[in-house]
Amino acid sequence: MTILVKNKHTLQVDEFRFRCSIGKNGSRVKKKEGDKKTPKGTFGIENLYYRKDRKKKPSTLLKCIEIKKNMAWCDDSSFPKKYNKLCKIKKNIRSEKLTRRDTKYDLLIPIKYNFKRPIPGRGSCIFIHLTKDYKPTAGCVALREKDFLIMLKLIRKNSKIKII
Repeated sequence: MTILVKNKHTLQVDEFRFRCSIGKNGSRVKKKEGDKKTPKGTFGIENLYYRKDRKKKPSTLLKCIEIKKNMAWCDDSSFPKKYNKLCKIKKNIRSEKLTRRDTKYDLLIPIKYNFKRPIPGRGSCIFIHLTKDYKPTAGCVALREKDFLIMLKLIRKNSKIKII
């Protein structure tokens, strides 16, 4: 099963087409940290992370992980061993907090871009997450919640995402 991001406004899974948004500066093969671009290519997907305090566990074949208050995703190039990995919030390490005031990260799936042996500075925290207004992202792929929930029913842990 492949999740296909056809352009900056369309995500397709099988015959289902959803409106989406991507990085403010479009997509690019050679991504850099902070460039606001969505990486082009075909990538695996990670587990589903969800806010149990806001959402019930969705119906999906993905492994579901409850987001805790101390969870973050490291985007600090100064810490190569932690870069682009799930981490605990620490004052001396820059990271993207997974518990946000807004609802963007109430449901999220990390995209396995720069993932296995991450190269610091090449981009981190690339997620499929929620949106309410389809505003461009910092490099992620964003969907409305109803579409995200449909997508979750269609995909599996071995599904890939292809960003054109």
